[in-house]
Parts: sequence; structure tokens; C-alpha cells
Amino acid sequence: MAPMALTLILGWCLVAANRAQQLPRPSLSLHPSQGVSLGNNVTLRCHLPQPAAWVQLSEDEAMTICRSKLEVQDTAEFSIISAERKHATTYRCLYWVLGPLGTSEQSDPVELVVTDHSLPPPGISLSPEERVQIGTNVTIRCWNQDSGVIFLLHKDGCSAPIQRQDSDGLGMASFTLFQVTASDAGTYRCSYRPKDDPLVSSPLGDSVTLEVTPTPAPPGRWWPGMGTFKPPHPPGADGGSHGNLVVPVVRCCVAALIFIVGLLFILDARSLQIQRDQAQVGKGFQIFYPLEIPQTAPSLPVIPNRPPENPA
Repeated sequence: MAPMALTLILGWCLVAANRAQQLPRPSLSLHPSQGVSLGNNVTLRCHLPQPAAWVQLSEDEAMTICRSKLEVQDTAEFSIISAERKHATTYRCLYWVLGPLGTSEQSDPVELVVTDHSLPPPGISLSPEERVQIGTNVTIRCWNQDSGVIFLLHKDGCSAPIQRQDSDGLGMASFTLFQVTASDAGTYRCSYRPKDDPLVSSPLGDSVTLEVTPTPAPPGRWWPGMGTFKPPHPPGADGGSHGNLVVPVVRCCVAALIFIVGLLFILDARSLQIQRDQAQVGKGFQIFYPLEIPQTAPSLPVIPNRPPENPA
């Protein structure tokens, strides 16, 4: 009777799970986030978008339930004390709620990488060394005595490895940075992981520093995007900015003096021309006065008075 009742309960749970609403997935994080050394402590935190009745932490690809917690408000913490090689695996979490019944999707996977300091750190080299111009191809080589490893290239400031590569038969891997830019400048290191235990890492090895300098422009030329045009520096012109300013100032002063002298010459010539024109006008016009008219009027003949005639 008891086995039958247990079977019915499990069947009801499966049916309820199939009918349960899908909830937003949680997120899982590691603290410290850069991995942990053997023997140190690490905490996995499952961040919930809402309160949950039950939170489950599972490991590896088989989703084996390793830990769980009840009645969690927003974050469920799972601590690993004195990490061992067996703890180096992949983790996920999910949660359940009641009323109405619902379950979330699995969180994105998080890998716990355990550093084993008993493994010798790898070597590293840079070619060309240290300083290169923009657009140059740079090769970073990592090596180790063991050929059955996976090399990882790390750059300071990046939380995860930027490249990874299997070692060749000589225990070496070559990472190429094609046509480097200013963003590729920085400090690089290598680590490696055994192929049969890919979440156990060696310590970081020595570092190399890559410096990237701008490509110099040809003298006297300018292309879009190269900034302000600067003519080539003439040989022997070592007077600095002060010497560069003297020549333009002298040239401006000489040009201004020549302009003023020319302007005075033109004004003087114009004044002489006006005076000549006025002299010619004075000679070309003369005033003629009329002949003098006598003031006395001509005398008229005198007619003698005749006595009046008597009427008959």
C-alpha cells in the first residue's frame, strides 16, 4: 500500500510540475569571481527575481542536485569550505514558488575553476618584443613541459581568458593578434589546464607587456583621420615655437610696409593729375567784355516851331 501511495504522490507532483507556470530564470554568481585555489573557500549565490519556497543548486551536465534551501527572499547562498578538485565543475540553480505553483528555468551555467599551485606555471614570450606600430601582427607564445594541456591567454583587466588553444606536440601554443590597435596594448599572461581535468588550472605565469604606437605619417602629407596637418620640420630649425613665429611676423610687416608705400605713391600721382587738369581748364576759358557803349543818346534834329494858323 505504501509503495502505491508514494507512486501516486510522485505522479501528482510530475503532473503539477508540467502544469506549473514558467517563472523568470534566476542568475548564479561566484565569489570570488576569478576562481579559487585549492583549500580556499568559495560562495555560489543564486539571485532570485521574486521570493521562492525552494531553491535548488545542481552540478555537472547531469543536473545532479547537490544542495537546496527553503523560504528564500531574494538570494540563496551556497558555500564551499576548503575547495577540492571534485568541486571544480559546472553549477546551475532554479527555484519553485507556491500559490500558484510554478518553477523557473535553469540559470546560465557557471564554471568553478580551481587553481592547483602544485602545477608549474607556464612560460611566455612576445614577438616582436614590447613596442610595435598599429597594424602589426603580434605573436604570443606559451609553453610547458606537458603536451597534454590547453593553454589560455589572459589580459590584465579582462575577467575571462581572451583566447585558448590546445598545445602542440612540443607543449607550446602560439596566439596571434592580427593588425593590433591601441586597444590591444596591455599586459598578458598564460595559464594551462590538463585536458583530462579542464576545470583545474595552473597558476598564472610571468607577464609580457605589449606597447602599441601610432604609425608615423609621411612628411608633408595629410590624410583624413590623421588630425591637424603639420608640415615637415625644416633642417636646422631648432629655435622652437619662438623661432617659428618670427619669420611670419617679419613677412607680414614687410608686406604691410610695401602696401603703404604703394598706396602713398598712388595718392601722390592722383593729386598731381588733378592739379594738371585744373591748370588746363584755366587756360582753355577766357572772359571777353563787350565794347564800351557811349552814355549820351544821339541828338535828334530840331524842328522849328511854327505859329499857329488863324482860322479863316
